[in-house]
Amino acid sequence: MDNITALGGDVYEIDTKMAGYSGITAGYLILSDRPCLVETGTSTSAPVVRDALASLGVGPDDLASVVVTHIHLDHAGGVGDIAKFFPSAQIVVHEKGARHLADPSRLMASARMVWGDKLDTLFGELSPTETERIVALGDTGAVDLGNGRTLSSHYSPGHAKHHVGLVDSGTGDLYVGDAAGVYLPETGDLRPATPPPDFDLDTALNSIALFQALGPQRLLFSHYGPVDAVQDTLERSAEELRIWVDLTRQAHAEGMDLDHAVAMVRDRTKERYAALEMEGEAAEQFELLSGAPSNVAGILHWLNRVNP
Repeated sequence: MDNITALGGDVYEIDTKMAGYSGITAGYLILSDRPCLVETGTSTSAPVVRDALASLGVGPDDLASVVVTHIHLDHAGGVGDIAKFFPSAQIVVHEKGARHLADPSRLMASARMVWGDKLDTLFGELSPTETERIVALGDTGAVDLGNGRTLSSHYSPGHAKHHVGLVDSGTGDLYVGDAAGVYLPETGDLRPATPPPDFDLDTALNSIALFQALGPQRLLFSHYGPVDAVQDTLERSAEELRIWVDLTRQAHAEGMDLDHAVAMVRDRTKERYAALEMEGEAAEQFELLSGAPSNVAGILHWLNRVNP
């Protein structure tokens, strides 16, 4: 299938084709003795993911676990559907996200407030997962991949309070979720993801420092793909966060409303990203995943909390 890329170490990247786009959201299959899917993508992507797993020889009873880095709908919106397709799999999530997978009603209501009519085309509906199948992780935890291989989880809030990074003991891969931002492989651009309501600068920087200390061999971005230049990329993640926060803080100090703050930050950061020079899909994808309105709104929300 054209949406599967072998990354070595029995790891396969699956393009989950969010809203029909290519190259926006990746799920990863670790085809170990106890096969594990990291990130499901959206609800509307679930059949794409099921078919990709089937083509890799993973049938309905073969998947041992499904792990999500956090419960935002582009990462975990498909959990309920994937749980139905793979009835033997355990569903693994940080303890702060577990209740929302069991009862998604509050999460879906707040997502609908943010996305409105776009919600159905972009994400679809997160279906509930039976509580007894959910494994809630504390600040650290481990998923058994079989044969002595583990996926260890490391609590990494800042982007979201239910976020974990995941390290594969077999490959040294670190699944970064959104804690290191959004990476565009076509251009090498990296941009922060700082949506409301959970963004917190110090917490986000501490999570990046934790990722550096873990000494991974490779970063696997949910948006999008593998990156070998680990320390350079994580340094860039921290730098991007600081730049967006400094600019938003300046707009806030000048009393700008959200629209003006967004326009100012967008203008002052645009030369940092080659994707924005490109016409068409690359720039659109960036705006969808790490849009200036969402990023600036998240930083303003945080500024108002720390300096009311």
